[in-house]
Amino acid sequence: MGKCESCIIKQFNSLKNLSKEELMRISACKTSKIIKKGDVIFEEGEMLNGVFCVRDGICKLTKLSENGKDQIITLVVKGELLGQRSIVSNERTNLRATALNDMELCFIPKTEIIRNLTKNSEFTFDVLKRMALDLKEADDIIVNMAQKSVRQRLAEALISIHSSFGTNPDGTLSILLSREDFASIVGTATESAIRVLSQFKKEGLISTIGKQIKIENLEGLKRIE
Repeated sequence: MGKCESCIIKQFNSLKNLSKEELMRISACKTSKIIKKGDVIFEEGEMLNGVFCVRDGICKLTKLSENGKDQIITLVVKGELLGQRSIVSNERTNLRATALNDMELCFIPKTEIIRNLTKNSEFTFDVLKRMALDLKEADDIIVNMAQKSVRQRLAEALISIHSSFGTNPDGTLSILLSREDFASIVGTATESAIRVLSQFKKEGLISTIGKQIKIENLEGLKRIE
């Protein structure tokens, strides 16, 4: 595994604010992990002793609801940090992290993160700014659930995945999500998500190749009401 000070991934997260010396300290104590698709990185309610830097791959963060179903809160991609909120608050994790494809992670011990939070104000400010953004996104999710239809929420989910993660050479969305995952993202029953996706297909907004989804009319999805 490469050294933190020369790793391009740090440019996408708060680690970019650390000095070369601080990055060298992290590099000396970090460990690398390969996580297979479907494996859990950490469970909800776990006490973390460090944070994960995503070098490659995508994972989903989910919350177990009272009815026993997992609600997808967000997707975490290459370049982002996992677990920083739990480290800062010194609380157990509020979400579960599960790999959606094979992932490559770097694990940074809690002691190094806390050390940098207390000594590097730019690093601290950036961590707080990103946590504030997470809160804003959580607020938006609550409003969307209350005010928008399943059709609107599913259309927005497809648009977001398309813009954030791009497509495969054949035009299908680069992330393969199950119909259960789509239902979880928009907060509805799997049957409802399947029905709406079928409607989108009949309306020529999307097409499918096996389990893969291809957006055929992006502007049409944006006009869904």
